Amino acid sequence: MTDHTLTRPPSDDVDDLVEALAAARRRTRALTDCLPDDELTAQHSPLMSPLVWDLAHTGNQEEIWLVRTAGGRPALRPELDAHYDAFRHPRADRPSLPLLAPDPARRYLAQVRAQALDVLATAPSEARFLFRMIAQHEQQHDETMLATHQLRRGPAVLAAPNPPAAPADAATLPREVLVPGGPFTMGTDLATDPDALDNERPAHRVDVPAFWLDTVPVTNAAYQEFIADGGYRQARWWHPDGWLHRRRAELTAPAFWHRDGDTWLRRRFGHVEPVPPNEPVLHVSWYEADAYARWAGRRLPTEAEWEKAARHDPAAGRSRRHPWGDAPPTPDHANLGQRHLRPAPAGSYPAGAAPCGARQLLGDVWEWTATDFTGHPGFAAHPYREYSEVFFGSEYKVLRGGSFGTGPVACRSTFRNWDFPVRRQIFAGFRTARSA
Repeated sequence: MTDHTLTRPPSDDVDDLVEALAAARRRTRALTDCLPDDELTAQHSPLMSPLVWDLAHTGNQEEIWLVRTAGGRPALRPELDAHYDAFRHPRADRPSLPLLAPDPARRYLAQVRAQALDVLATAPSEARFLFRMIAQHEQQHDETMLATHQLRRGPAVLAAPNPPAAPADAATLPREVLVPGGPFTMGTDLATDPDALDNERPAHRVDVPAFWLDTVPVTNAAYQEFIADGGYRQARWWHPDGWLHRRRAELTAPAFWHRDGDTWLRRRFGHVEPVPPNEPVLHVSWYEADAYARWAGRRLPTEAEWEKAARHDPAAGRSRRHPWGDAPPTPDHANLGQRHLRPAPAGSYPAGAAPCGARQLLGDVWEWTATDFTGHPGFAAHPYREYSEVFFGSEYKVLRGGSFGTGPVACRSTFRNWDFPVRRQIFAGFRTARSA
């Protein structure tokens, strides 16, 4: 059997890079221009930075990598580097820094962007990876800012249409799909996918035994069965560290849920509403996902299992860029880019299904896996260790697939996210697996 990766790389055209940068900036402005200055400078949760820090940080990273590194130009604001260094200052400490106020931050971003575009006009092709990296970086911070909006208290300031209703066949989908055993190509290379970040590389062969995977992510209704059956009260379902955390944090349900009589309600971007039964469950930690899987007599998929289900095409003997193929995502394929402010109903997006039949592997909710975050065999940090390598180890669990808040430029079947197993403010859910 032959197995090869993406044969048609994403476009490296300058116009496409300009639009990728512009799309990220439009979203950044939409997430910050909707709030008064006092809310931009406030810290809405110790888990997150003030929004104005994220705003200026995106400009500072763009200056460092596009203006100075790619362009070889003098620093515009070198005194800002220390304040916007994510590794020097924990999020809880950032409000005490001498941060740029909102309007000066906006002017700084505009100044940096003008120079970055000037650099791009004459940049050699080997420097264009940095432009793709920065477009993805800003979209990643946009998703972080969207999570800050969810933590913020106060009236709703964001709006978006609801996702389409579930397709007619959603109710008749099988609970699980079989992913046949055998080798596949995991990861990718810059030659075949110039968007790929260092932790997605290099491509390598992995032999994955056959397994069954949930056709769709675990829904709110299914998760409520776990709660009703005493899932949060029985230590036997929980990882020992998870049980200690559950008790200390007094967890009884996903974040932002509360009971009103017999009804579960949730707070979503300033709105309080009944929890929709057919949406993928959201805002659960790795420990909660793992406990549910044990309760259901199943387990979380490994990262290799998840990626094989998402991109291996056994008929063609190759790995795709996305579950549906190599073509960029459209609104028919996946719920991405903050087009909607919620997950779509389970079973949506049949056009985005993987060859194995699983749906919604990209978009809607990040999916926890059983795997600790580390490098692929042959990993090499690029362009700096702090993007991935410093996080390698057993402290972080891998998430895959992206959420409704993930920018399309930063979402593909090789993209890897990671976080602490206690985290719940991220737009994370899960699906379960079992060995065949």
